[in-house]
Amino acid sequence: MFRRLMIIILSFGCMQSCTHKSNIIRIGVAGPMTGDQSVFGRDERRGAELAVQEWNRSGGVLGKKIEAVVEDDQHDPRQAVAVANRLVSDGVVGVIGHFNSNCSIPASAVYHRAGIPMISHGSTNPQLTEQGFNDVFRVCGRDDQQGKVAADFVCRDLKLSRIAIIQDRTTYGQGLADEFRSHLSSTCRTVYDGSIIQGDKDFRAVLTDVKSKKPDLIYYGGVFPEAGLLVKQARQLGIHAVFMSGDGIMGPEFVNIAGSAADGVYATFGPDIGSVPAARPFIESYRKLYGEPGPYSIYAYVAMNILLDAIKGAQTTVPGKLVSYLHAHTFDTALGAIRFDSKGDVAHSPYVIWQVRDRHFVQR
Repeated sequence: MFRRLMIIILSFGCMQSCTHKSNIIRIGVAGPMTGDQSVFGRDERRGAELAVQEWNRSGGVLGKKIEAVVEDDQHDPRQAVAVANRLVSDGVVGVIGHFNSNCSIPASAVYHRAGIPMISHGSTNPQLTEQGFNDVFRVCGRDDQQGKVAADFVCRDLKLSRIAIIQDRTTYGQGLADEFRSHLSSTCRTVYDGSIIQGDKDFRAVLTDVKSKKPDLIYYGGVFPEAGLLVKQARQLGIHAVFMSGDGIMGPEFVNIAGSAADGVYATFGPDIGSVPAARPFIESYRKLYGEPGPYSIYAYVAMNILLDAIKGAQTTVPGKLVSYLHAHTFDTALGAIRFDSKGDVAHSPYVIWQVRDRHFVQR
């Protein structure tokens, strides 16, 4: 009798648990939530959760509430794979992230094996969508695009000729530097090509070597913690070369690290969302909850909305049908209309030039 009673109790508990889970659609949100790049994770989480809040206030999707399952990959590829496996085990129907390319690429293989669509909001290395995975997407551009924009600007507009290139040995940093180098015109000559290690703090030995080459411009492939220190230490060593980098330095954190040395620094990124009419409701809602959006907040918001729009449009979370819907439709987003090509890249990805003026990034 006791055994039968325990079976009934356990069965009832399982039924309640299963019923609870069946009323929730879980979506993974993965990125660097802790560590020196946690600002990117914070902005990703806030953007994605703002979208979830708005959908839940309107009744969710398919009659179910949406839950964002946030995971921290610490911008470490091994952690990213562990995170991906946890999210698959947790039963997520899709993933927003990862942010860093060196995390997104290995994690995407895990999601692909499970048939779960992944939409990165910030991974720009071309390799991510060159793997032949039809369930991998991104709402940002690619480094072969921003590398060309940067190289054209340096050679054609700034008319600089002696170029020093430094990269941080990561998938993103090295890939971006390679793309920039490959698009330099014949009027630009690489006089230095070297690297640093992500996480280091003292770059004076490298910069002393750079100084001896007398470059007109230093191009850096990497992210803001090291970029801020590089430009600051370069100025301290009397290096007056123009400094330029990519989207990984966008935001006030770079300026805070570099201080006054940040003024004049160039970067490539998407257009100012303040000039995008479709982005205004997002900006207003985000400011009320969190303050000013970070550079990638809106990209995470858009990625989450696209995934939820696809679930609503396809009327299912079945992976194959969801992936087909993502490939077949154009989505109206806070960044404007977005349509994915056969690789999962956005059909149009405009990069523009930004510059730090009076310690703020301003679109040129």
